[in-house]
Amino acid sequence: MAWKKSPPELIAAFEKAKPTDPAVQQRPMFGYPAFFLNGRMFAGTFQDKIVVKFGDDRSIAGAKTAKGFEPMPGRPMTGFFVVPDAIVKSPAKLRSWIDHAHEYATTLPAKKPTAKKPRS
Repeated sequence: MAWKKSPPELIAAFEKAKPTDPAVQQRPMFGYPAFFLNGRMFAGTFQDKIVVKFGDDRSIAGAKTAKGFEPMPGRPMTGFFVVPDAIVKSPAKLRSWIDHAHEYATTLPAKKPTAKKPRS
């Protein structure tokens, strides 16, 4: 099954919710826009969804019932949750979810670059 592109309005809403931290980078993950801090993805789009990474603190409104994110059936991305549509449709609420994920990302160590294996 081929993945579909994210709708332009979803990408626009996502990009408007980008944290103001200058250390946040936007680059693709799975070909979709995503936000990274210190090499670690903390929010992104995937098809018609926005996903965020939370730690144990899921106290933000609606997070306790958010579905876990599986880009492929049976392949969950640990700690990532799908942002409910009602949150996506509210710029202020979406920003708060992405800010919450960004805050969590600030607690994580920087990701070390992986060494590329030589091709045989």
